Amino acid sequence: MSLFVQQLTHIDVSLWCPTQGLVGCSWQVDAILDGELGEDGMLFDFGEVKPWIKRTLDSGLDHTLLVPTQASGVSVTECAEGICVNTTTPYSMEVRGPKEAFTLLPWPDITVPRIAEHLSQILTERRPHNVHSVTLTLSEEANEGASYGYSHGLKRHAGNCQRIAHGHCSRLYIWQQNERQPQLEQQWSDWLNNRYLLEQADIAAQDSERLTCRYQSAQGDFSITLPQQQCVILPGPTTVENIAAWLAKKIATQSGQATRVQAFEGINKGAIAMSTPSVTA
Repeated sequence: MSLFVQQLTHIDVSLWCPTQGLVGCSWQVDAILDGELGEDGMLFDFGEVKPWIKRTLDSGLDHTLLVPTQASGVSVTECAEGICVNTTTPYSMEVRGPKEAFTLLPWPDITVPRIAEHLSQILTERRPHNVHSVTLTLSEEANEGASYGYSHGLKRHAGNCQRIAHGHCSRLYIWQQNERQPQLEQQWSDWLNNRYLLEQADIAAQDSERLTCRYQSAQGDFSITLPQQQCVILPGPTTVENIAAWLAKKIATQSGQATRVQAFEGINKGAIAMSTPSVTA
């Protein structure tokens, strides 16, 4: 007997890719549980399936940086903050933070099927007595329009969003004159894709080539150093509300038209902001 739950939850992470660098990802989680019916006629109470799986994911790789430790140019060492990850290709990066902010995987690269298999094995090892196996399927959000991946950290956040290198893959909608603007959506999504978004106040060092973002939060001390061209600096915290407002203002200024932006933080949640061009005498 199989029990299935579709759209059970979502996972938001960043991962290090040997060819693309730092990549923000959001995956929908579907689950199938195989086993035998209990005396109550159930394989596993539907009311318990979601919180059980969600607890496991939330306390594991969700909102962490996934690091393929066998990838070329990747090194992992201990440091005062906890763990230090250094990379050399496709560009140089250093990330420091508590060990809970990283998921170290002994692989040469990270793929969605491999992550799904890894999580399925963890859940199967912790399964209820009458469940024989748990199989997760991870998938990106179905979207015919523009989308982009980004990474960031929110030092004031009470939960795991304070981790300095976690990410999302998000849709982007832009309206001008009450009509969607697919060309603008694609243009800005392409520009933002695989960038690191940071708050200006968190810049600890900066030159023409590299930038270091550093902050202290409830979970510990964090820092990340990246090429300047990989970074997007916002005047305030990189919440989805501020991202929407920043984009709306920037697009309105460049185009000279009132602009409404709907920015998403991963799947099915986000914020809308409206901006009009500044008028100077």
